Amino acid sequence: MSLLADLLSTLIDRRLPVLGGGRADGRSMATLCRDLIGNLGEVTGYAIARQILDRFEAMDDTQKHAFFTFLNNEMDIDADAVIAATTAYAADGTVQNFRRLMKTAEAPRQELARRLNQVPGATGRIVAMRNDLLRFMKTDPDLAKLDADLRHLLSSWFNRGFLVLRPINWESPAHILEKIIAYEAVHAIDSWDDLRRRLQPTDRRCFGFFHPAMPDEPLIFVEVALTKGVPGSIQSVLSDRRAPLPPAQADTAVFYSISNCQAGLAGISFGNSLIKQVVGDLSSALPQLNTFVTLSPIPGLMKWLREKGMTDRAGDPEALRALATHYLLEAKRDGGLPRDPVARFHLNNGASIHEVHAGADLSENGLAQSGGAMVNYLYDLGKITENHEAFATSQKVAASAALRSLARKTLTSAT
Repeated sequence: MSLLADLLSTLIDRRLPVLGGGRADGRSMATLCRDLIGNLGEVTGYAIARQILDRFEAMDDTQKHAFFTFLNNEMDIDADAVIAATTAYAADGTVQNFRRLMKTAEAPRQELARRLNQVPGATGRIVAMRNDLLRFMKTDPDLAKLDADLRHLLSSWFNRGFLVLRPINWESPAHILEKIIAYEAVHAIDSWDDLRRRLQPTDRRCFGFFHPAMPDEPLIFVEVALTKGVPGSIQSVLSDRRAPLPPAQADTAVFYSISNCQAGLAGISFGNSLIKQVVGDLSSALPQLNTFVTLSPIPGLMKWLREKGMTDRAGDPEALRALATHYLLEAKRDGGLPRDPVARFHLNNGASIHEVHAGADLSENGLAQSGGAMVNYLYDLGKITENHEAFATSQKVAASAALRSLARKTLTSAT
């Protein structure tokens, strides 16, 4: 797929040099954008789109911010035209009036992005463009209108129907393996030997979602350990001294690391579909597996304990486990959802909080974020839909009876 895309891009590039040439074209970026939207010729449109993308990537941050401001303000919806089209459609709901309303209700920058995307390889470049936009939004939140349009388009372009699940193993191409090392966001991969330990043994699996327009760029990937029983620490999972387990003897699949790879796709969720499809694939390949759990970090725990003035109470493993359980089940943000972002993700996917472990992640990052605690989220295939609906409609947190009891005792002792 990558080779075909490269060949097509090369052929087109050779045919259109006289129309591209960004440096020789004196038009401003604003003029180029307006010309691209107004142009009906495919070849000329391609050349303009390519020139816009090339010029953008050559800009410094000041120029990029100015470009985003232009798109946000000057290529916005015409409110008066929307009102007129809405009034006309309300008075006479013809197809013509409907089309007029649909056209005026969409900001021109959406059509601009669609036309930019006609250039081979442009999808990844637009994702990178949004990554720049998200950086600027930290200090210029007014750019959120532009981001809403880009996020809307990217959500369509990257919907589940376009994604391809691919296994990643030690035989995968080197450039893919290099990106797994670079994008790993939960448990850092320190070396090629470390990566080999995660991919080569027969009791290890890794799966990633890819998009046809970005075949060499994983969007998200999950690392899986096949085990006997539910593990209580990442040290045991990643130990370089462990003996690999024959897959036929495993009864548990442990999702111990899930990493999003493309910062420009922030807010577009792939993890839900990824976990469910991997569960399905593993169930088919290894039907003896009867337990599917995560071994997940608790990234906000120590910050919450500091805010509550309770860090001194987390000095021994059982106390830390109890406080972590209370945090996961009872600590809420505005709106009633769990405060912990990893908990929100898995609970919304239909998982339940199964067990909490102290001393489970003794890495520098694990100790700083959660005092070394980790949590298993259980994906019970018979309860995923029920748990998801209860969480989505009433923010109900699914958890084991033992952890609920522990959370109540912790609350009582705290008061």
